[in-house]
Amino acid sequence: MNRPSLTRYAWLSIAAALITITLKTGAYFLTGSVGLLSDAIESVVNLLAAIMALTMLTIAARPPDDSHAFGHGKAEYFSSNVEGILILVAAGGIAFTAIERLINPQEIEQIGIGVTISIIASLVNLIIAKILLDAGKKHASITLEADGHHLMTDVWTSGGVVLGVILVAITGWQILDPIIALAVSVNIVYTGIKLIRRSVDGLMDASLLPEEMKAVEDVLDKYRQKYKIDFHALRTRQAGSRHFITVHVLVPGAWTVHDAHHIAEDIEADIRTVVQNSVAFTHLEPIEDEISHKDICLDR
Repeated sequence: MNRPSLTRYAWLSIAAALITITLKTGAYFLTGSVGLLSDAIESVVNLLAAIMALTMLTIAARPPDDSHAFGHGKAEYFSSNVEGILILVAAGGIAFTAIERLINPQEIEQIGIGVTISIIASLVNLIIAKILLDAGKKHASITLEADGHHLMTDVWTSGGVVLGVILVAITGWQILDPIIALAVSVNIVYTGIKLIRRSVDGLMDASLLPEEMKAVEDVLDKYRQKYKIDFHALRTRQAGSRHFITVHVLVPGAWTVHDAHHIAEDIEADIRTVVQNSVAFTHLEPIEDEISHKDICLDR
């Protein structure tokens, strides 16, 4: 996989953020809707997050070096973590503005133009979000996935805001606008917390997903049945788009080093096949040696 190529998606996200900021800010000044203002504020967060994503994707693409022998993949977690924090800050700003408007209501003007502009901005976000989510899944990039989910949340948020503005136009109840803005802020808080939790999991060396673990176990079971060997001390962790897997391979002591090594190489190759962007390490041990069964703890 060509990791440097992923930065083009971050540039696409930056362009989308600039377009939506311009459109939504214009919609706010035309209507005076605090709901539309909340939308514009979130687009500013999208821009900052996209810039952070570009920086971290650039760092993550660097090859391993003497100081980072396992690569720079974890840089992606910093991007999604910062994005989560920015989302929470934006939510606070939206809530503050909405509460102020609840206390001092203001009539919404030129609703038709404002709603039209907001819908156009939402369509831009929808298209870019779909591109980012597909690219994130294809290239196993948490940064692109986080940015895509954030934009998709923005799409649903904008839908709620537009609905609020329309309801105000129909009912004349100006209070609906700030109430929906508050609901928007709650939704944004939920998204921000999810992103931060996922980032922390990655920085804490979380294991592979259950379906990935099952794929690894299936490979090991195949070799158990075929060669009558065994395994233990299976450990996995994620570092951005890369997955690291280690396991002890227990083989008959009568086997030659040459034969055992070839089996180990085959196991590693099969694991790399079933788990995308994985690095597998095996450790050979004689199955008859009791020390082999004791020496399985992480801290020996």
